[in-house]
Amino acid sequence: MSLATPSRSAVITGPRQTRLRAGAPPPPGPGQVRIRLHGCGICASNLPVWQGREWFRYPQAPGAPGHEGWGEIDAVGEGVEHLRAGERVAALSYHAYAEHDVADAGAVVALPDALADRPFPGEPLGCAMNIFARSDIEAGQTVAVVGTGFLGGLLLQLAKDRGARVLALSRRPSSLDLAAALGADHSISTVDAGAAAARVRDLTDGRGCERVIETGGVQSTLDLASVLAAEGGRLIVAGFHQDGPRQVDMQHWNWLGIDVINAHERDPARSVAGLREAVNAVRSGRLDPWPLLTHRFALDQLDAGFRALDERPDGFVKGLLLL
Repeated sequence: MSLATPSRSAVITGPRQTRLRAGAPPPPGPGQVRIRLHGCGICASNLPVWQGREWFRYPQAPGAPGHEGWGEIDAVGEGVEHLRAGERVAALSYHAYAEHDVADAGAVVALPDALADRPFPGEPLGCAMNIFARSDIEAGQTVAVVGTGFLGGLLLQLAKDRGARVLALSRRPSSLDLAAALGADHSISTVDAGAAAARVRDLTDGRGCERVIETGGVQSTLDLASVLAAEGGRLIVAGFHQDGPRQVDMQHWNWLGIDVINAHERDPARSVAGLREAVNAVRSGRLDPWPLLTHRFALDQLDAGFRALDERPDGFVKGLLLL
C-alpha cells in the first residue's frame, strides 16, 4: 500500500457503536516500525469500552483499544536496525483495530516461517505465558482452571505439558467439551457451584487443588476458585475484574494459608518477554491456540465481534478481526 492510499481504522464512536475512518497511514517515529496489520484479536478487556461504561470518552482514537495485532512491517523508523520491511511480526501496540498501526521496535517480535499464514494474536498468548510462570505449577500437582475460555484453554495446555493433573471448570457445555479435547483430565460444570466444589473435593480426597487459576473475571468464579484451593496452595487471579469491586473471604484465605497472586503484568518488558516465549511455545507444539480461535470478523464487523464476545454464543471462544 502506498502512502497515498487511505488506511482504514475502526473507531468506537459511542456505546456499542463503531464506524470506519479512512486516513493516511501513521508514520513510524524514531525507534518505531509501522505494521500493515493482518489481524487483531478482540479482547474481553475491551468490552467495557465498547459497552460504554461511564468513565470512557468518545469517540475513541482510531484503532483503539486494539492491542492484539500481527502483520507485516511496511515502514521502519529512524534508528531501527534489527527489523526490516516485509518481516512478519506480532506486536504490542494499542490502535490495532485498523489496517496499520505503529509500535516501538522493542515491542515487536518476529514470527518464524513455521507460523506463516497463521493468525497470531500475540499479546494474549504472551499473557498466558506470564500467568503460567507466576502460577509456579509443578508436575504431579492438581490444577483447577476456573473459566475455560481462551485464556483458560491456553493455561490448561501449559499445565498439562508441565505434568499436572488439570480440572477444567465452566458453565458452558461447549467449553467443557473443548477442554476435554485439549487434554483436561476432568471437565466439571459450574452451573451448580456447590456441586462443582464437591466434585473437586471428591477428586482430591478432600484436599483441594495445589493451584487454582481463576480466569472468569466475575465474582462467582472468584468465589468458586477460593473454595477449591488446598491448604498452603496458590490462587492465581487471571480474570479481568473490570466491572467494580470484589469481595473476598479473607477469613477463609487466612485459614488455608494460601498465596494469592494477581497475575496481571504491567511491565512492558515482561509483556514482550512473554510474547517471545509464546512464539517459541507455539512453534514447539507446547501451545496450540488454533482450536480456540473460533470466530472471524472483517474490519467493518467489529460491532458484531464485540456482540459475540459479550453474548458468547454456543461454541464461541475467541474472535479475530481479520484484515
